[in-house]
Amino acid sequence: MKIVEIREKTVPISSSIRNAYIDFSKMNLSLVAVVTDVIRNGKPVIGYGFNSNGRYGQGSMMRERFIPRILEEQAASPDALVDASGNNLDPHKIWNAMFKNEKPGGHGERSVAMGTIDMAVWDAVAKIEGKPLFQLLADRYGDGKPNRKIFVYAAGGYYYPGQDYRKLQDEMRSYIDRGYTVVKKKIGGASLDEDLRRIDAIMEVLQDGQKLCVDANGRFDLETAIAYAKALSQYDLFWYEEPGDPLDFELQATLRQFYKNPMATGEDLFSMQDARNLIRYGGMRPDRDYLQFDCALSYGLVEYLRTIDMLKEHGWSPSRCIPHGGHQMSLNIAAGLGLGGNESYPDLFQPYGGFPDGVKVENSFVTLPELPGIGFEGKADLFREMQALAS
Repeated sequence: MKIVEIREKTVPISSSIRNAYIDFSKMNLSLVAVVTDVIRNGKPVIGYGFNSNGRYGQGSMMRERFIPRILEEQAASPDALVDASGNNLDPHKIWNAMFKNEKPGGHGERSVAMGTIDMAVWDAVAKIEGKPLFQLLADRYGDGKPNRKIFVYAAGGYYYPGQDYRKLQDEMRSYIDRGYTVVKKKIGGASLDEDLRRIDAIMEVLQDGQKLCVDANGRFDLETAIAYAKALSQYDLFWYEEPGDPLDFELQATLRQFYKNPMATGEDLFSMQDARNLIRYGGMRPDRDYLQFDCALSYGLVEYLRTIDMLKEHGWSPSRCIPHGGHQMSLNIAAGLGLGGNESYPDLFQPYGGFPDGVKVENSFVTLPELPGIGFEGKADLFREMQALAS
């Protein structure tokens, strides 16, 4: 059993939208295929992965460092990447091979490159075992009983040219019409007064039991974060997300004095160690706040498992994790490991956002189908892109 080849390419997901910090006019991602020599139904098992939006594709880093290390480790010892059973690949051994000769800290884009390959490895491992990834995770790290019904919210409300209050309302109404009860809007890309007017416009659309998240994408200094916290306290928001720089734990901790409702952060923390520092020093409250660590950006599922163990040691439930990214990998982790849900992109970053074909959102929940691996094959437009890479 071995990895025959690892392929990657950079693909565009550009659009005219922007948040408080970046625009997406040149956004791209890395698409990866891990080709194995295992045959199922007459074809080789291939695992696929891609990184989440907001961080660019990391093809050069993969080609120069991480892919060669995996293949060199395997060439040196044919069983080096195989698990103890001898019947499957070992994601932890593959992760260790990638990280060989890397110093700790300074995670940057390195974590994205490794996380993308790691996603493809887990897809292959679950396919070799003939299970959905969520079932494999529940079997290996849980009680064997995944929860296939997962909470999702609609991420939107970006700034874009020509947007007005009516268009913003129409966008949010379209999410509600498609079954979502929680929606999200960007803040910090306009003045506080203008952002409040946009929030008021959305509140006119939402009915009882429907809630809004707001996301500053780390734009604010402490003074601005506090001003927003005070102004946002008038609303019953689902959460106030990433007000300051993701590494400014003091800012995050200070905000709890000014904002009593739920907050969320973590999508731009890329290691267990960074996540641990947030828990130690960021003033996050395990009874109400949410953690948004995204495995595809933070060294992959191997590292995410360490993060979950750390959270449990600090008294946090995995159900407080609602990852950034809107991809099927995080949906599988949520179902298999008991996370609290997942972000969703009903319209953006296609075909990489969304769910397998036929999956419907009902009261902000989706039920994952029984598909081998991560389930990419169940989303026809996405799988066409993946097959083109692997062919």
